[in-house]
Amino acid sequence: MFKIIGIIAGSYLLGFWGAVLGYFIGASIDRAQSYGMGGINPLGTSQRQAVFLETVFVLMGKLAKADGHISKNEIAHVEAFIKKNGMSTEHRKQAIEQFQRGSSADFDINVALEQFMAACGHTLHLKQVLLMYLIVMALADGKLDPTEHALLEKIASQLGYSTAQFRQMLEMVLNQAHFSQGQSTQQSPASALADAYKALGVTKDNTDQQIKRAYRKLMSQYHPDKLIGQGLPEDMIAVATEQAKEIQVAYDLIKKQRPKA
Repeated sequence: MFKIIGIIAGSYLLGFWGAVLGYFIGASIDRAQSYGMGGINPLGTSQRQAVFLETVFVLMGKLAKADGHISKNEIAHVEAFIKKNGMSTEHRKQAIEQFQRGSSADFDINVALEQFMAACGHTLHLKQVLLMYLIVMALADGKLDPTEHALLEKIASQLGYSTAQFRQMLEMVLNQAHFSQGQSTQQSPASALADAYKALGVTKDNTDQQIKRAYRKLMSQYHPDKLIGQGLPEDMIAVATEQAKEIQVAYDLIKKQRPKA
């Protein structure tokens, strides 16, 4: 309907090119009304939330068992993840069930990832958050076993990440963790600054503008409203928010140490 209105109004005011402009504006409004902001059908939000929750925990289970056994630290991490997010009783029960299912020897991650990509693959940031959660899980016992690394790389590939992109994200998440709850204060100033650059995926040779752009991109990826709008369950947002805080601390350190123009 708004396409027709746009064409008529645009043609009346600006002629042919006004009609073209009116068509695109009207089409955008029609899409927004049909699918909600961002072109994502709001009727599919609950489905994406369910698929996201299932995928996170079955893959966490698979990762935990990748080296042959599930450690106490890995179990503690999953319990802490659930508690930190303040997950509902229903979601907590589902999470534990999915973790156990994913840790079974015959569980096939390909089916889970195909389902995830069908439901969430078109969203901007859910793939990023999923991979970030899994990397944090793999590091729960303080080390990254070669089998865990191989599995993470396989998952990243099926999510559409190249090997180079996966390695960069792995390094970023590793170094972002150094800025959790003031851990960077335990490092030497030079070491903390080096980690801060890595946490943002930049180097000291990048310009201030390039560093700011990388920082803003990361903060956008972990913005709560955007993630919830794309299908991240509200009771799984706290960990992403914490990640954003770590990025903020790293960026603040870089700004403080950069020479003033």
